[in-house]
Amino acid sequence: MNVYLLPFLFLPMLSFAQVGIGTTQPQQDLHIAGDTSTIRIESLNATNNPFNNGIDLAPVSIDGFGNFTLVPQYNTPLVFLLEENNFIPDNPSNLDFNTGTVINSDLASTSNEAIIITKAITIPQPSIIEVNYAVTMLFAGDDLKSNTLSPITDAKSRTGEIFFRIDLNSDGLNTTEISKKYGIKGIYYTSSSGGVAGYAYVNSQGYVTLPTGNHTIYFYGVVKDGNSSYTSIGFGGSKDYLKIRLYN
Repeated sequence: MNVYLLPFLFLPMLSFAQVGIGTTQPQQDLHIAGDTSTIRIESLNATNNPFNNGIDLAPVSIDGFGNFTLVPQYNTPLVFLLEENNFIPDNPSNLDFNTGTVINSDLASTSNEAIIITKAITIPQPSIIEVNYAVTMLFAGDDLKSNTLSPITDAKSRTGEIFFRIDLNSDGLNTTEISKKYGIKGIYYTSSSGGVAGYAYVNSQGYVTLPTGNHTIYFYGVVKDGNSSYTSIGFGGSKDYLKIRLYN
């Protein structure tokens, strides 16, 4: 008789291959039923895990073995590679007021693009970088470098734009690198009679995948206006900042 009973000894094991909590009919290996059901893993709490500060919600990730963890496995912010307030000189031309880097669009042109500033960076491993920056713009109707601040009063629209390019290996921008613009942001400006000059504020960000090595970020300003209009914009004459983070 014992021989014939052996196959039936495995039936309880097979019937409990799926575990149900709050249900007698589990649909997966582990099935937790109930509209308000919750899970607690004490190894992930604020007492046992340094990535849980007990105040903010900590995102849970799954590693390559399928384990739950609070340490993100992908797109992990490694470090602030660079954090700099006022990264553009306020008054490089030693004028009576702060202009930052001045770019002009004269009466013969409707657009002009020029470098505002460059920043060299070193990437310790292949990474995605986040470039987060903000720049002030000072609009004027005459060349700011002439040491006069002439408000725009013709009611015609002007556009100021910012963006950056990446010089891989810091060996000079090639044709391919020049063709790629990141973090583009711009504002329109117009003023009629009685208008006064002041600083406008623009912030932007862009993401780039970079290899290990030394690279250079070129920040550009663009001035656009209409035919027979003169526009001078000073980029970075007041508050500005630059923050660069690395993600693996």
